[in-house]
Amino acid sequence: MLGKILTISKTSAIVAINKETTTIKDLINLHVVFEDADKKILGEIDSIEKDTIKVSFLGELTDNDFIGGLIKKPSLEANVRIINDEELKILTGPETKCLRLGVSPLYNDVPLNVSLDELFSNHTAIFGNTGSGKTYGICRIIQNVFTQSNIIPYKANMFIFDSYGEYINAFKDLNQINPYYSFKVITTNMHKDYEKLNIPVCLLELDDVLNLLDATSFSQIAMVETALAYVKMFARDDDEAHDYKNHILAKAITNIMYTNQTSSKIRDQIFEILSETNTPELSLETEVPGIGFTRMFRNCFDIDSEGRFAERKIISDYIKEYIDENRKWNFNAQNVYYSLHDLEVALNFTLYSERYLLNDSMYDAAMSLKVKLHDLATRGNGNFFSADGYITIDEYIKKIETNAQGRKCQIVNFNLEDVDDRFARSIVKFFGRMFMKYTRSLQNRATFPIHMILEEAHRYVMEGDDKALLGYNIFERIAKEGRKYGLLLDLITQRPTDLNENVISQCANFLIFKINHPADLEYIAKSVPNMSEDVVEKQKTLQSGTCVSFGRIFKIPMIVKMEKASPPPTSSNCEIYNNWMVKLNQQQ
Repeated sequence: MLGKILTISKTSAIVAINKETTTIKDLINLHVVFEDADKKILGEIDSIEKDTIKVSFLGELTDNDFIGGLIKKPSLEANVRIINDEELKILTGPETKCLRLGVSPLYNDVPLNVSLDELFSNHTAIFGNTGSGKTYGICRIIQNVFTQSNIIPYKANMFIFDSYGEYINAFKDLNQINPYYSFKVITTNMHKDYEKLNIPVCLLELDDVLNLLDATSFSQIAMVETALAYVKMFARDDDEAHDYKNHILAKAITNIMYTNQTSSKIRDQIFEILSETNTPELSLETEVPGIGFTRMFRNCFDIDSEGRFAERKIISDYIKEYIDENRKWNFNAQNVYYSLHDLEVALNFTLYSERYLLNDSMYDAAMSLKVKLHDLATRGNGNFFSADGYITIDEYIKKIETNAQGRKCQIVNFNLEDVDDRFARSIVKFFGRMFMKYTRSLQNRATFPIHMILEEAHRYVMEGDDKALLGYNIFERIAKEGRKYGLLLDLITQRPTDLNENVISQCANFLIFKINHPADLEYIAKSVPNMSEDVVEKQKTLQSGTCVSFGRIFKIPMIVKMEKASPPPTSSNCEIYNNWMVKLNQQQ
């Protein structure tokens, strides 16, 4: 029993310390019960002076529950004591359908359990400095899901987007726990012996292509949208698609022919078009029939002594055959596949058909797309995009979560260590959009829960990203709507100030490891719902591997000591001594 209540304010009480009956020496952060005849109020010890303690009110304890907030304060005559074991069970979590999060260092390492539903059916944010233990803690939490039991999470779908390959060691032996468990790595590192990232180009939507090409203007949206329509039509490879290519080229040539430019400039522009986009009927090497002779199309653009095309009429008559303004073209194309090169060709047709390259105000935007798509298609990142047949979203998701032996993988690690931040962000956005589309299409809502675990989340979930151009941010959309469909975000970062504030506000669970930087602390206090000064102060003194956890998983903020991951992730510091020191041979 503690001493008597000396004063009561709106949020706290000052209690005398009864030195004769109080045997606990370290009282800070312990929970206290104010017991009246008709109610029990729960509080937490904030500070200690010489003979008194300050206790902040948290809520009311009932027989088997805790209710946050207070209507009535305790009376001055209330008995004050440290919380007992039975009352502590109300705060330390359920005993069924639960997961062991860690232990309480304040109460002799009593286990702290959380409801599986409350933890994994809500968005979660994990913040902490480098070396604070957050990666170890997250690995331990996931390892605690996959235990030896008769009831196993066989249908779990955890996709870890791992910036530096830290999680591979922690889960590589998952099947040794239970043969029904499987772990898989998909990597962007071409030198490692794992499955290589391979995204079907036919699954890329307008927003994905705009992100990959780093589009910045509204005019580029129309260009890419038209190119996607063209590439699907061209992929049919039927007579109509072929006729439409000729129609586009013939119109582009005609439009250039009748511009007020010199003949040499007109010829150069037409040669540029036909060198990049051509058909057997319209190319520089096509043989064009004349009166009594034939000649190659390029030779029809020879300039005479008067500065005109000597074969202007032959050119005009020939290309008119391929222009059909009255025909209604069918752009519908289902179940077609194509490559980045095919998309590049379609973009070239788009730019020439709409005369973007002849429009000074749009030329820079058009050339930016053209150059970036060519770079993507011909350089290293193009290896990550497949055109090996048409595949649906359902089939692709099943493919990426199935290992080489045909077993379902509960954990898939996307190792993005070998690509730059911009490309990695585009990849994660693609998967976010695809998962969102898939989960929303399910006939039975939320029956295929997907967890996107984003390590170094600040690389992807950025403030205002995409909003100016696309009108929305995919991670904001997932944060606001994904929970209803079973698409959940787990954000892990050491730089919370770089995260999208709207996404953080939708997180229902928080694990805050030690953070020192004032800007990060200020940002968390401002952005995190129900983040009190008390929680901010608590995390400042945490040891590595210990966090302040609150949200839907606990009734009140709890200090949690995470158990060590076994096996651990590869996120520890390098060993300087062992890597530096060499023992000299003294006999030399």
